[in-house]
Amino acid sequence: MAIPKQDSIPTVDFSSWSQGSTDDKKRIAREVTEACRRVGFVYIINHGVPDILLEEAFSWSKKLFDLPLETKMLAPHPPGPNVHRGYSWPGLEKVTQDIIKDGDEAKAAENRKVADVKESYEIGSEDCELQPNIWLPEDVIPGFHDFMQRFYWKCFAAARELLRALAIGVGLDDEDFFLHFHSGENNQLRLLHYPPVEATKLSSNAIARMPAHSDWGTITMLFQDECGGLQVEHPSEPGHFVDATPMKNAMVMNVGDLLMRWSNDFLKSTLHRVTAPLAQDKTPMDEKVMTRPRYSIPYFVSPDPKTVIECLSVCTDEKRPIKYEPVVQEEYRRMRARGQYVETPAS
Repeated sequence: MAIPKQDSIPTVDFSSWSQGSTDDKKRIAREVTEACRRVGFVYIINHGVPDILLEEAFSWSKKLFDLPLETKMLAPHPPGPNVHRGYSWPGLEKVTQDIIKDGDEAKAAENRKVADVKESYEIGSEDCELQPNIWLPEDVIPGFHDFMQRFYWKCFAAARELLRALAIGVGLDDEDFFLHFHSGENNQLRLLHYPPVEATKLSSNAIARMPAHSDWGTITMLFQDECGGLQVEHPSEPGHFVDATPMKNAMVMNVGDLLMRWSNDFLKSTLHRVTAPLAQDKTPMDEKVMTRPRYSIPYFVSPDPKTVIECLSVCTDEKRPIKYEPVVQEEYRRMRARGQYVETPAS
C-alpha cells in the first residue's frame, strides 16, 4: 500500500510491481497515478535502479565536477539551445518558465540578469542523431563513458515500468501504450552540481540555483543527495512551495508537460525549483554563511522526436473537453528551450 505522504508528496513502494499479481499492479498503478493527479510528484522506493549503481553514479558525478574547469571545457555544451549535451559551466544555462519567442531578445536578457549558479553535464543515447553526445577524452576520466551509458539504459528500464503503471492508471487497455512512443533514444541523463555560494546572495535573489519551472517531457526521474533544496509547488496553494526532503536511494518522479497534455490535464506538470539547502557553519575567515554543495541526477524521459502528442480519449468526455491541440515532441522541446542557452560559448 502507499506509504503516508511526506510534505504533501506521497510515497509508493514499487517492490510488488514486477513479480506481483494483477491486483498488485493495478493497486500500484492507481497509487502512482493518484499522486501524479493530485501533486504531480511522487517518491518511488524499490524502483529497480540498484542502490550500489546509484552510489557509483554519484561518485562519478563528484569525480567529474572536481576536475579543473579547463579540463571540463574539453567537452563544452554547444552554443544555442538545440543540442543539449556536454558540460554547462556555471551561468551558462538560465532555467525559465517563460516561452521566449523569436526576436524577444530583451526578455531573454532580462531573465539572465540573475544567473543560475550550477554546473551540469548532459548525456544521451549514443544513437540519438539530433543530439549527439559530447564526451571528455577517455584518459581524462577513464571508465566514465562506459558507466554512464550503462546507467542511462538502466534508468530507462525503470522508466519503462513507470510508463506502464501510468498507462494502466489513466485507464488505457494497452499497458505498453506509452512505450510505443518511447524507444529510450531521446531521453537525457543530467549530472548536476550546485557549488557552495553565499546564502545571503540566494535569499536576496542576487543569484539563483534553479528558478521555478515545469519539465518538458513525459516524466522525470530524480535521484538527489542528502543536501536538500528541491521544492515543489503546493497542489492547493499556488506560489507556496514545500520541500521534497531527500529520502535515501528513493526516486522522485514527476509529470512533465507532454504527459500532462496527453492526459488532458488529468495528471499535473507541477512547478518546482531548487533553493538554498541547509547552511554549513560560518567560515572562520569572513563569517559568511555558505550553502552546502548539492549533487543531483535527473533522468528526463521524452517521446521520440516525431511523436505527435494528442489528448487521450480516456481522458476526455463532455465534462473534460480537449484542452490541447496536437503537438510534435521535437517542436515543443525547441520552443521550451529558447532563451535557456546563449548563442556563443565561453571564451
